[in-house]
Amino acid sequence: MNTLDFITEELGKLKESGLFVNIRAIEGPQGAWITVDGKKVFNLCSNNYLGLANDTQLKSAAKKAIETYGVGPAAVRTIAGTTTLHKELERKLALFKGAESTISFQSGFCANLAVIPAIVGEDDVVFSDELNHASIIDGCRLSRAKIVRYEHCNPKDLQAKISGEKKDKRFLIITDGVFSMEGDIAPLPEIVAIARNFRAITMVDDAHGEGVLGRGGRGIIDHFNLHGKVDIEVGTLSKAFGVVGGYIAGSKRLTDYLTQKGRPFLFSSAVTAADVAACIAAVDTLTASDSLVKQLWENTTSFQEKMRQIGFNLGHTKTPITPVMTGDVKIAKDFSQQLFEEGIFAQAIGYPTVPAGEARIRVMISAAHSRDDLVWATKRFEKIGKSLGILR
Repeated sequence: MNTLDFITEELGKLKESGLFVNIRAIEGPQGAWITVDGKKVFNLCSNNYLGLANDTQLKSAAKKAIETYGVGPAAVRTIAGTTTLHKELERKLALFKGAESTISFQSGFCANLAVIPAIVGEDDVVFSDELNHASIIDGCRLSRAKIVRYEHCNPKDLQAKISGEKKDKRFLIITDGVFSMEGDIAPLPEIVAIARNFRAITMVDDAHGEGVLGRGGRGIIDHFNLHGKVDIEVGTLSKAFGVVGGYIAGSKRLTDYLTQKGRPFLFSSAVTAADVAACIAAVDTLTASDSLVKQLWENTTSFQEKMRQIGFNLGHTKTPITPVMTGDVKIAKDFSQQLFEEGIFAQAIGYPTVPAGEARIRVMISAAHSRDDLVWATKRFEKIGKSLGILR
């Protein structure tokens, strides 16, 4: 028997249960309309909130950076991989976020893997929202700290859980800012108040709040006016900013510490100059104007109001993330396939990404969408929803 024969059995189980993910190939840049597997479709599933992924200014900045710095960093940040562009991005991000300092990473996932094990260890306790992102979960596991999960967005349960722990340990409370599958927003003011009472460190991963919440897309801390009251803020540059990468915002001593202790920073090659330059251009765009953020919210309000009027269950979303709930994963798969046949690219999400029995089509609204196209899409959703028995 081959040592990897078990994989065949596991793949068969995934396919039988409807949980096997069919990965489609995109042919060309991200936008409102894209070509997928040779078919032109309306794009309702990328994280391109502000339409910056194919922005002319960002592309121009990337091309210029390649001419100046080449295509690869050829080193980690601490040896020979830090360019003047990396420092400029971190400076501009700090100004945009209203933070003392930022440090950038290869991705938001890497940022979480860097900061959590650097802040807590096996003698400490992490309090984590039960629906936190996989990168937070993995970062907590790597830290070897005790992990206490509290009920989703439930400050009372957090209070009860933290009250039951010995006070001589270091406490870290971690939450997503916007939950990527639900679209709801963490009760950050209440979490900060609890943290203050128990002398706990606070950390928020605002991957889906960047470019969406707050003044001109400055994120959840700005949204709740909590500047200076959250110890660690993780952000991503691969969603609303349209490029790739992640960062951590906070105090100067925090970012200095992470240059010494953050393992992805120490042991993985730096982000390319082209990507960093494009990120700088994205920050400049948001700093100069909030028009894209306003357009995103206008599109979101219009689409969600229409979908609710039709009769769809959109869960508890308060953001452009729009979960169209189906419950059964096989129905979600059929829904996604029929949408594709009708010219709409919107993927089904099932277990383990979301809890079993809570499958959905996750629709992602963008500033790049036109109002007419969104109306057209709602009609296709209604037609298929009725055919599948989701709507009466």
